[in-house]
Amino acid sequence: MKEELVILVDEQDNQIGLMPKMEAHEKAVLHRAFSVFIFNDKNELMLQQRALHKYHSPGLWTNTCCSHQRDGETNIMAGTRRLQEEMGFVVPLKETTSFIYKAPFDNGLTEHELDHILLGTYNDEPIINEDEVASWKWMPLEHVKEDIQGHPEMYTEWFKIIFEKFYSHLES
Repeated sequence: MKEELVILVDEQDNQIGLMPKMEAHEKAVLHRAFSVFIFNDKNELMLQQRALHKYHSPGLWTNTCCSHQRDGETNIMAGTRRLQEEMGFVVPLKETTSFIYKAPFDNGLTEHELDHILLGTYNDEPIINEDEVASWKWMPLEHVKEDIQGHPEMYTEWFKIIFEKFYSHLES
């Protein structure tokens, strides 16, 4: 299978090239990404636990799904595609904000992403792709916040950054 390419961007999110995903993570090059947050009608967030064989952050809890846009794909198209691939459902998504973060991992790789935050609503159970997701759960935002503070080692770096920076966006 051909290695996935990520979209390299400048700090204003202008595309400046493409690079194999692993190479971008090895070189810590800024690239475009997205994070999907799905809420139910009780304002609980659907969290996923990353599959245990993932090359970084295996078994950690994070937002509903996240990944990288493909060349020519909008943020909404990418979020919709990945939500279907990882969690087995599709809902309308709304783009809210974006931010740049850099997070080095123990394995020598670094996430350096311009991350677009996408929100949606869903009230049923997902049909998880076990190649991507180990488990899932609904959690009230306040409980997520408390759990991150008490057990930060159980959560992905990007999720902790997003949660800290954009809690007010997520709350509304």
